[in-house]
Amino acid sequence: MIGPGRYDDLCTYVREKSGAPGAIVMVFGEAGRSGFSCHASDDILFDLPAILRSMADQIESDLPRLPRESANPA
Repeated sequence: MIGPGRYDDLCTYVREKSGAPGAIVMVFGEAGRSGFSCHASDDILFDLPAILRSMADQIESDLPRLPRESANPA
């Protein structure tokens, strides 16, 4: 979705406070409370799928090193 998201104000705050050219805020929770907002320039948006894939790969590679009880907080 292009346009304001549920966490748009928080994402704006994070981007402005960090001085970064872009920011993503992702919130995980109960049904209806999860979501994300992204503020970034067009050139960053075009790179965003690759950035997120890289993040997913890093998280996946770290999982075996986490204690089992913290791997599934639910």
